[in-house]
Amino acid sequence: MKMTGIITDIQHFSLHDGTGIRSTVFFKGCNMRCKWCHNPETLSAAPQQAHYPGKCIHCGRCATGCPAGARVTIGREMDEEQVMDAIMADLDYYEASGGGVTFSGGEPFVQSGFLLTLLSRCREAGIHTAAETNLSMPWDCIAPCLAFLDHVYFDIKIMDDEAHRRWTGISNREILKNAAALAASGASFTVRTPLIPGATDSDENIREIAAFVAGLQKDASYELLNYNVLAKSKYEPIGLTYSLPDARPLNAARLKDLMSLAAAQGVRCTVRKG
Repeated sequence: MKMTGIITDIQHFSLHDGTGIRSTVFFKGCNMRCKWCHNPETLSAAPQQAHYPGKCIHCGRCATGCPAGARVTIGREMDEEQVMDAIMADLDYYEASGGGVTFSGGEPFVQSGFLLTLLSRCREAGIHTAAETNLSMPWDCIAPCLAFLDHVYFDIKIMDDEAHRRWTGISNREILKNAAALAASGASFTVRTPLIPGATDSDENIREIAAFVAGLQKDASYELLNYNVLAKSKYEPIGLTYSLPDARPLNAARLKDLMSLAAAQGVRCTVRKG
């Protein structure tokens, strides 16, 4: 029997989810509830409806699928062959650019069995693989996948556990424990912190995270992701309310200060758009 999973989207020709030209496979379902979530359509593990009133042409066909895209289903069950067909369609681009496939979400390790199947298929095909994860799943879900992952991007959002619980809904203790285990395994990784005004962007938080990352690996890679305002538009269509309507990206001077502060802790720090 073929393995199946719930996939939100497969984005082709992605340039920001790893090296080279990539396909990004977005898994549906996440165990965190970050108040600033940039992909709220991936939070629920099940397919769901999104409604865009501005596209409505009053055709009365919502029950069967609106041709104008006013009502769409987000997420669908796909088997391993369907996902691999989409991945293999871009094989020439991966080979020409040094790219590959990035598994994202949501949280890809929520569907760890399906993820492992796809990773092993990609390894057989010689495709470079990466995962974007919050690293908050049990280690037993993560460890089997590492043999098939060429790079792991994981978030450390907030070092203070109480603040982490308040902003994300869960503790960060498992994340920090898994980060140490990941580093000890010899896996290639990059640590990221989304810069959320009033939540993650304080000097103290960035300093503490950078110091922790420096302790994981000499000259470790650390990315600061500037706040992305595009997330706001994704909430209303799926019946959610965005918690930070007045948040804005950090300016260039502030980004430079935080990058310097992080670099002073002994990490290779870069800044990019979230």
